[in-house]
Amino acid sequence: MSPDLALALSFADAADAISLGRFRASDLLVETKPDRTPVTEADRAVEEAIRDGLAQERPGDGMLGEEFGLTGSGSRRWIVDPIDGTRNYSRGIPIWATLIALDVDGTIQLGVVSAPALGRRWWAERGTGAFANGDPIHVSRVSRVEDAVLSFSLERPLPAIAHRCWHPRAVGDFWAHMLVAEGAVDGAIDAIGVKIWDLAALQPIVEEAGGRFSDQDGTTRVDGLSAISSNGLLHEPLLEAAS
Repeated sequence: MSPDLALALSFADAADAISLGRFRASDLLVETKPDRTPVTEADRAVEEAIRDGLAQERPGDGMLGEEFGLTGSGSRRWIVDPIDGTRNYSRGIPIWATLIALDVDGTIQLGVVSAPALGRRWWAERGTGAFANGDPIHVSRVSRVEDAVLSFSLERPLPAIAHRCWHPRAVGDFWAHMLVAEGAVDGAIDAIGVKIWDLAALQPIVEEAGGRFSDQDGTTRVDGLSAISSNGLLHEPLLEAAS
């Protein structure tokens, strides 16, 4: 494990302590941002804690966070979504996670996804494989749509492929892509409009698990405002469905 991955995992530990401490709190402060999405006091507290940690441990690195934007510059940039799934978090639904990624010269080198209310944490670093709670994970080998479990975002009409696959689901957010990495789901189409902090940590985990991660045009990127993950064998049918 590299020092960067060890640091990211320590940030996830700190984030989990903050977010779990306020999860389902009766006095949780929830506000609406200008883009009409919710933000809680925990979102801001988690991001501030990670920023403080970076200032101490990696003062030369930049950081892009959902709540406080971009600070710093240079070839190394941490990309953080303090709580992915804030709507779930604010309503007491346990499907939410802190997402932490490190971008070095335009390549996402590592990703950590920590979902403490689910008791799950995923991580990957380039060239070392992908893991869930310390165990290696790998995508499935399902090659036919008719045999596949596929996840779709409800922010858009379901494509025809949803009626062809064996089991359509609407898991949503980070979890759909982590289930792809684990091999439980064979492919996932995410909503148009997802941001870089929603996706950066997911890409290396899916890819190191043997899968493919792209935008809806098939380009390998995390800033394309859409995301498709798959076991690789089903990626082309999913791209066709998303077009």
